[in-house]
Amino acid sequence: MEERSTTSPAASSAPADRRGFLRPELLYSLLLFAAAAAFVLASVSQWGWLPEGAGAGSAVFFLAYGLFTISMGFSHPRLGYVSFDRVAQLASILVLGPVAAAWLSGLASLLYPWQRLRRGRPLPEVLTASLHNSGLMSLVVLLAGLAYEKLGGAIPLVSLGWRDVALLLGVLAAMEILNDLGMRIFLALRDGRLPREISVFAFVVEWGAGLGGILVAIIFNRMEPPVVALLLVVLSLGMLTLTELARMREGLEKLVAVRTRSLQEKSLELERLATHDALTGLHNRRSADECLEERIAEFDRYGRRFSVALVDLDDFKRINDNHSHDAGDRVLEAVAARLVACCRSTDLVARYGGEEFLLCFPGTELAAAVEACEKIRLEVAGVDWSEVAPGLKVTLSAGVAEMQRGLGRRGLLGTADAALYHAKATGRDRVVSTAELSGQGGPAQR
Repeated sequence: MEERSTTSPAASSAPADRRGFLRPELLYSLLLFAAAAAFVLASVSQWGWLPEGAGAGSAVFFLAYGLFTISMGFSHPRLGYVSFDRVAQLASILVLGPVAAAWLSGLASLLYPWQRLRRGRPLPEVLTASLHNSGLMSLVVLLAGLAYEKLGGAIPLVSLGWRDVALLLGVLAAMEILNDLGMRIFLALRDGRLPREISVFAFVVEWGAGLGGILVAIIFNRMEPPVVALLLVVLSLGMLTLTELARMREGLEKLVAVRTRSLQEKSLELERLATHDALTGLHNRRSADECLEERIAEFDRYGRRFSVALVDLDDFKRINDNHSHDAGDRVLEAVAARLVACCRSTDLVARYGGEEFLLCFPGTELAAAVEACEKIRLEVAGVDWSEVAPGLKVTLSAGVAEMQRGLGRRGLLGTADAALYHAKATGRDRVVSTAELSGQGGPAQR
């Protein structure tokens, strides 16, 4: 129906506004309007503005009624503004003929969008909507109406036979196809993609409006003005009811969308909390164990080597006792940040216990993992911790192990823990590897 999607929020987005009048959809709308105006004026020169016997009062009525049916519309989240203008369009075809109906519908569509300026809509957007809607609607009405008349459709329509029903359904289908084609071209130019959305609700509204237009035409051509007025009142109440229902539906859809987004965000947050430490933001023990199991499975199947390190802050209880638990938390956060900064994006950094961290280095042999941990140790030891607490000094010890056949997760972590224990027992602030415990070394490949 008229103006579907030409008034959607996307049409007034910031990038579009910055383009001003240099929009492909505005150029398309201008060309469409010019082609429609030329076609309509050529038809007027041949058949006249109004058919014989029709006065200016009929033209004023259908123009006003066209504006009214356009205003009786609702916003669709994907299709933009959907109105009931098909009532006035089809009724005017069946009362005044396709030529008069075309220029009256085009004029109503040209005038209606300009009220949006009072609501703060930008001029390029309003001009585009006005030209596009007017050009598209006048062409749709004229082409469908001339085809109906050419096929022998009755104008003015005073009764319905089976042949009339078939022709009118064909007219409605033609109007829908032409309208949809014009709108999709417009949206493809505006959004850079061809829309695929189909709204069953909008389709029902449009076809219902078309059937209402047929009823208006028959009553208008056969009945006295009071009966016509009564019908228009009833139809108007129906349009108002449908409009309110559509607005309620739109509100419910927005509410559902907001609630859905909120649930998704909460679900992601719960998932993050289940796998990450709340204080440091690092992977927690559960997540680290799952990652290690995956690495071990890859090692067993494909021989992909990796090393791990258990890192423990030295005398952390002293930090909590002497400088407060808040200072201890700040130290944990700062150390976690430095661990992440010193490791690769492919490495795993996890808080494995209170002041204990687990590092996993995929594709890394033992000596290279030791080198990486030594850099981390020096980085932490060299930090000026006076901003956390005066006189505070923080060091760490690390035990490093490389995955070997038959170890498993517990065995691997057990060897790393033994190396860490040795680092603690021999003075702290050290990095010790399982090779050092056994008196072996290895090349550094990291």
